[in-house]
Amino acid sequence: MAFFKKLKDRLFNSSSKLDEGLDAIMQDAEPDPAPATPQTAPEPAKAPREIPAPPSEVPPPAPTEIPTAPTEQLRAPTPLEIPIETPPSAEAAPRAGLLGRLLGREAAKAPRRVLDDDMLEQLEELLITADMGVDTALRVTANMAEGRMGKRLSAQEIKELLAREIARIMDPVATPMPLYAKKPQVVLVVGVNGSGKTTTIGKLASQFKAAGKSVVIAAGDTFRAAAVEQLQIWGDRAGVPVLTAPEGSDPASLAWDAMAQAERDGVDLLMIDTAGRLQNRADLMEELAKIVRVIRKKDPTAPHNTLLVLDATTGQNALSQVETFQKLADVSGLIMTKLDGTARGGVLVALADKFGLPIHAIGVGEQIDDLSPFDPEEFAAALTGLGVE
Repeated sequence: MAFFKKLKDRLFNSSSKLDEGLDAIMQDAEPDPAPATPQTAPEPAKAPREIPAPPSEVPPPAPTEIPTAPTEQLRAPTPLEIPIETPPSAEAAPRAGLLGRLLGREAAKAPRRVLDDDMLEQLEELLITADMGVDTALRVTANMAEGRMGKRLSAQEIKELLAREIARIMDPVATPMPLYAKKPQVVLVVGVNGSGKTTTIGKLASQFKAAGKSVVIAAGDTFRAAAVEQLQIWGDRAGVPVLTAPEGSDPASLAWDAMAQAERDGVDLLMIDTAGRLQNRADLMEELAKIVRVIRKKDPTAPHNTLLVLDATTGQNALSQVETFQKLADVSGLIMTKLDGTARGGVLVALADKFGLPIHAIGVGEQIDDLSPFDPEEFAAALTGLGVE
């Protein structure tokens, strides 16, 4: 719950964008005509009081049916006696329902708009601007509209429907990173420049160590001294050793040596960092493919996890990143970072809808505890600006 509050507070860019969009859509809304119902309600209420007045019309058919069954058993719960008891319950209802009536009046004041084709089109455009993608936006709005066309909806009801659909899409992919008995379990971490791989490795290492696992990190980005230094800082924070190689050395060779040492030491998890690379650079992607080939020569079943770290601020570009890295490195799961700095949180919904890859965790900050297992309901509530009960 604490992480949800942090997520909701920091995911304000996306939720506020949706709020603003819904406000614009609801500009043409009109107050709900429901307020008239409290005034008309007392009129029918008087009618039931007049109906019991001539009970002589009701009992005659009743006695003819009652003799067919034991009279004593049926007379106690007879429906004919219920109208006679309605006056006391009618008096108690106003006292017990004062708060409900007040809340009902407040809800009645909320502007409502008829769900029609024009409104659906505006909702689709809103979701597309939140980087949910055209296909996913169409699917979400179609599901929202099912059985509700022509009904008057408030902004709050639209948010609830939207959150429900988002959670439904993302629930199947909300999966923690699997842990195996195999030692060492090799975790290869890939992604483009600046996606947050290094900080994600540090946060994961800290969590696995806290869970009682022995962890070693291999600094596979051998081309940038700053990357190695940053990883060492995170290793110190997590209390995890970091294996390094001279600057400019072959990262595949480092991965081989790291696996050999992890085997000797009986380490549970070996996390291998890789250099950030653009998915459209064939030479860099081939280098990543080489690392995978070398790892598999050491252990044909490795890497046991290939985590693709995605930067939420890249928006729809994340889709092409997944496609490319999946072909070369056989990505097994996703981690989304920087959700606190973007209005494009909807891209995570598009990724879940299109690829169905497990989403292991999301990050919303730079602190070591700003990475949490992915919860679809909490994410949907935070994205749409709702609370969690």
